[in-house]
This record gives sequence, C-alpha cells and structure tokens, in this order.
Amino acid sequence: MSESTFTPLRSVLYMPSSNERALEKAKSIACDALILDLEDAVAPDAKDAARESACAAAASGEYGRRTVTIRANGIGTQWHDADLAAIAQAGPDAVVVPKVGSAEEVHQLVAALEKAGAPDHTKLWAMIETPVAVLDALAIARASERLTAFVIGTNDLVKELYAEHVPGRAPILPSLHTALLAARAAGIAVLDGVYNDVKDTDGFLAECRQGREMGFDGKTLIHPGQVEGANTAFAPSEQAVEDARGLVQAWEDARSAAGGGAGVVTYNGRMVENLHVDSARRTLAIHEAVLALG
Repeated sequence: MSESTFTPLRSVLYMPSSNERALEKAKSIACDALILDLEDAVAPDAKDAARESACAAAASGEYGRRTVTIRANGIGTQWHDADLAAIAQAGPDAVVVPKVGSAEEVHQLVAALEKAGAPDHTKLWAMIETPVAVLDALAIARASERLTAFVIGTNDLVKELYAEHVPGRAPILPSLHTALLAARAAGIAVLDGVYNDVKDTDGFLAECRQGREMGFDGKTLIHPGQVEGANTAFAPSEQAVEDARGLVQAWEDARSAAGGGAGVVTYNGRMVENLHVDSARRTLAIHEAVLALG
C-alpha cells in the first residue's frame, strides 16, 4: 500500500450483525475499521436478518471515516452465496471471507462479487486460518488485485494445528511470519488475530506490542474495550514521529548540500541510508493518516 493511499487499520472490531444495538453503538467507537459479522457471532436462525441489517448498515454512510467491512459465511455453507450477492449490492469497503485456502478460491470469490455487481471499491479480505492457507499464502495474496488484506484467524489456526494458546504464541509464530511475508511480498495489508480474554488487559497489550513489532498493520478485536490499546500500539509514538521527521530532514539537507548526490548522511550518530528514509516516511504517513481520522 503506497503512502499516498495509506488507510489506518490499527483496530478492526468484530460486531455481531444480529444485534441492532451493537451496530448502532459501533458508530461511536473509535476503531479504524469494523467487521460486521454474519458468521461466528450469528446463530443459524438469525443469519438472514443479520445479513439484511449488516448490508443496510454498510450502505448507510453513517460510520464516518471508519473502514466498514462485512464478514460473509464461509465457502460451501448454505448462506455463502446469498451473503456475497447481498454484500456486493451493499458495497461496503470490503467483504471478509473465512478460511480462504487457495488462489482458485480467490478467483471464484472475485468472479462471484463481480457477477453480483460489486463496485470497484469493495475489496476482498481473505482470512488465513488453516495450514493449507498458510502454506499457499503467497499465491493467495497475489491472486487478485481486489484482494487487499489478510486477516489472520489465530483461533482456528491453533485448533487446526492441534496447538495451544500460550503467552507469546510460540506454537503459531512460524505461521504468522509466513502470512506476513506473503502479504508484504504482495503489497497487501495484514491484520493480527484476536485476543480472547477481554479481562486480561496486560496480556492483550503485550500481544499488541508483539504484533506491532512483527510488522502487522493492526489487530482484530472482539470487544470495544480493546480499541484504545490497539490504536496506541499500532500508531507511531511521539518519539518515533519526532525521530522520523529529524531523519528525513537530515537526509534532505545533506542531499541538497551535496547537489543531489548520495553522500554520507548521519542522524543522531547513526548512518542513514535510503531504507531508513523509506521507513521514516512510512512512519510519517501512518501518523498523518491517523491524525486525519480525528
């Protein structure tokens, strides 16, 4: 994602679409993005009503600058086709599809969205939550320009691996890194999985820090109380912004003094190269984008 089109996705909150009060409350929550859920959070007998509510909400234009997405039921379920058709007509920012396992499935999803009349701005977010998806992550990430994000489904991934949820997430770190590598190679966003214990603030914040240090763009959330922590963790700190500005300025000053040549540039005792300037400019782009959210 280029700096000029950067969209913050620090905090991406799942909201049950069968709950009208939750959909209304979401209008005032300071998250960067919403996933209006038709899958796990909705009972089978409430699927049709939830679909109607989610599509109406997404089409309402009442969620401000938030990125609004809808999670469809998975491929092969009895609700999937109707979900895709309705979501395409509603035109949210993206449709989130669980358990995408191959490039071919991406092609099928994109074809179905286009056949149903999805506007160009409605992108596809693929959930990566099975061993085969992790192993084929690069092919999935490159399968279509409409696919713009990976959402890591850590709960399902732990289940599929017969692993355990432990602090630090050692059992799934190779899978997380593989998905990150694929997303970065394809130039798409990548969102960390949820933290299940909403009462464990310290554990949640530690996992946010870990996700940010690994390179995730943001974190998917299951409770509004997690939004502030994710927003802080995945935004540049004041010190990081100050350092980025100083580094870019030192680079530009040195290049001007050298008549545009490369030269040797140092900032606060550190040698500065193009890669450092690129990172600093990305930090500033994220900062500016976050400020624009208000």
